[in-house]
Amino acid sequence: MRVGVSGWSYPHWRGDFYPPGLRQRDELQWCAERMGAIELNASFYALQRPTSYAAWRDVLPPGVELAVKGSRFITHLRKLRDVEVPLANFLASGLLALGDALGPVLWQLPERLSFDPDRMEAFLDLLPRSTARAAEVAARHDDRLADDRALTTATVDRPLRHVLEPRHPSFGEPAALALLRRHGVGCVVADSAQRWPQLDAVTSDVVHVRLHGEGELYAGGYSPGSLDRWAERCRAWAREADVYVFFDNDARGRAPWDALALQERLS
Repeated sequence: MRVGVSGWSYPHWRGDFYPPGLRQRDELQWCAERMGAIELNASFYALQRPTSYAAWRDVLPPGVELAVKGSRFITHLRKLRDVEVPLANFLASGLLALGDALGPVLWQLPERLSFDPDRMEAFLDLLPRSTARAAEVAARHDDRLADDRALTTATVDRPLRHVLEPRHPSFGEPAALALLRRHGVGCVVADSAQRWPQLDAVTSDVVHVRLHGEGELYAGGYSPGSLDRWAERCRAWAREADVYVFFDNDARGRAPWDALALQERLS
């Protein structure tokens, strides 16, 4: 069971979770030395560089993983259609530099995107299930990535796991969950102050939990009693899958403190 935060570069954490005087470039290391995994959000908004992934890898302690959020160009702009080249570009942008530190790849869907079995089947078929296969797909990137911005070799060959965070209730239907199970893709458990459905189904060997805020989206902190209940759910999931929990209630700086509190309960 790994617990961490979604992102780490938040100015309002400085002087609170981050001690005064800590250099901004040292913030990831500060988080990673205290948590089991960190979620990378910057990759959702823009393609990153292989040098950035390598730098992040170099500050992660052994055993700590970086979960990478998939490109919104694929999920929100293209809405999963005709994404062979965008997927190659995303995979070539540097993920493979993480090596053994690469955690699950998260695909967050827009809330108006309902379950379409044909569209989902086609997208899930494209996802590589190993880093070696991901390197093969990455080699198909287009000229948007110059040679110094593309990495198409894997330092290690290991399983590559994917998780899906749908925000439309139709993904809770049996057919949608069966499709995820058939492809071995995890269904994200998202707590979002009742904004989006909270699906609770183990569809692969990984359960990826995103806690966006209790009572208030992205801002509400989690009470001790609530953290106790999440800890019990994590222990239950851990009987059949690897569990990753990321706190995304960062707006008022609660995320890192809630992550440490849950981690203490699970330890």
